[in-house]
Amino acid sequence: MGYLLLEGGAEFGGAMREPDLRAIQLAGGIDASIRIIPTAAAPDNNHVRAGNNGVRWFQSLGARDVESLPLIDKASANDPRIVESLRSAKLIYLLGGFTHYLGQTLKDSQAWRATLEAWKNGAVIAGSSAGAMALCEHYYDPERGQVERGLNLVPNACVLPHHNTFGKNWAEKLKALLPGVMLLGIDEYTGMLMVDGEWTVYGGGAVTLYRGKNIERYTSEKKFKLS
Repeated sequence: MGYLLLEGGAEFGGAMREPDLRAIQLAGGIDASIRIIPTAAAPDNNHVRAGNNGVRWFQSLGARDVESLPLIDKASANDPRIVESLRSAKLIYLLGGFTHYLGQTLKDSQAWRATLEAWKNGAVIAGSSAGAMALCEHYYDPERGQVERGLNLVPNACVLPHHNTFGKNWAEKLKALLPGVMLLGIDEYTGMLMVDGEWTVYGGGAVTLYRGKNIERYTSEKKFKLS
């Protein structure tokens, strides 16, 4: 298996340099193929701008092979060129935006199957805000006020992104909606990276874990396990 990186939002700048550089290193270095999935930004037609921001960001970190894929709907999620690009990628990054749209577009798609294949072959799978939310077993859709089934790379978990701004306000509601599920509050400019089953915090903020009645807070370089 590969590696997982969950980020709390405000990607592509500042303290996000720390987790993203580490992700590039784990992916194989500056020549590793990095593919950005801008799907979550498609509903408000922001996917091109957001994807280009990601390309420029990773290039500023030294990466040489970075592309934002035109994966914006169910049809393109099954496009053979996109699927093959994901299958051979070493770092796949899911942007923020509309969580439910992202989750439903990737669900049962060839693109998602290719992403899983890349991950099983050692790739880094990363997501920021909506991207991080969709990667977990559960995600909260604030537009509909409902909990939905995610892509399940992180079992029994649900991300609260932008935790230091508005995400913390979801905690009590989600405790009631998801009893027994781990809530992962990730601050902006902060990432949590899993290597061999252990998570390490990188960036400028903290990760707050809600385990039942217990609340744990981990800052940069701190390590923890979810199980």
